[in-house]
Amino acid sequence: MPALDHLQVFNALNASPNARLELSAHLGDGLAAALWSNRDDARDYQAPSHHTLSCYIADGTGTFRRQRPADRGAPDKLCVMPAGHESNWVINGSIRLAHLYISEEQFALGCTRLLDREPREMQLREATFLDDPQQAARFRQLIDMDWSEPGERLLASSLAHDIIDHAVLNQVGLRHGLKLRGGLAPHQRRQLVDYIEAHLDQPLTLGELALRCNLSEYHFARMFRASFGLPPHQYLLARRLHRACRLLRLGTPALGEVALACGFASASHFSNRFRQALGATPGEYRAAFRA
Repeated sequence: MPALDHLQVFNALNASPNARLELSAHLGDGLAAALWSNRDDARDYQAPSHHTLSCYIADGTGTFRRQRPADRGAPDKLCVMPAGHESNWVINGSIRLAHLYISEEQFALGCTRLLDREPREMQLREATFLDDPQQAARFRQLIDMDWSEPGERLLASSLAHDIIDHAVLNQVGLRHGLKLRGGLAPHQRRQLVDYIEAHLDQPLTLGELALRCNLSEYHFARMFRASFGLPPHQYLLARRLHRACRLLRLGTPALGEVALACGFASASHFSNRFRQALGATPGEYRAAFRA
């Protein structure tokens, strides 16, 4: 995920002389979060390249979308602002709100893992002032964490994934009138998902995966990206890290054993990749959840 000040929604709010950034952090895995206060303002978010989930923490009763002045916010109300959509907001009085910024790649992984659908055929449905007590409780738990403390930031990242999973399962629908071109056949995509999950502990290659679809490596890579929303190597790494996180949270095997179970060549390779993705070592991740 780009630096926070390159995220369009973050940057638009940060540019306001009335808005105050209380907290912000990259949470790894294409996720970032921020806690804002604002008063008597107007903000426009124009076709951002990322998704934004928002929860009103306090006040907000004078906040509305310019096209819908009769609908007003309130504490615990949620807004879903998908990538590519424009929204225009008026803030009368004060508001305190939390944002969770989500990359398109992380959204794609959720569609594949939770919905067994191609990300390009799915869309996050826009919502304004949604009532969802479970999500609101997660947001409140999220902002109570100290994002500057490494262990708590890892717990915040895990909670952010729970928020995203809930949104994918409840706020995602099919794109209407979409004609898919290219990509893998549905049965090929499902077979690949099953094969990759069953062989995460092995050194899978692009050629091996392409052979299973009877395609050249070049055409396979293009069609895989069309169907999965990200390149094969990035998808494979995400699945390896997902398994590693589960093993670190729930089990007690040595880090070297976790590395081998997830297909990393060595404990040092595993640690480097883990740190690049999550901003902490596997040992620090395990310690955070044990604490």
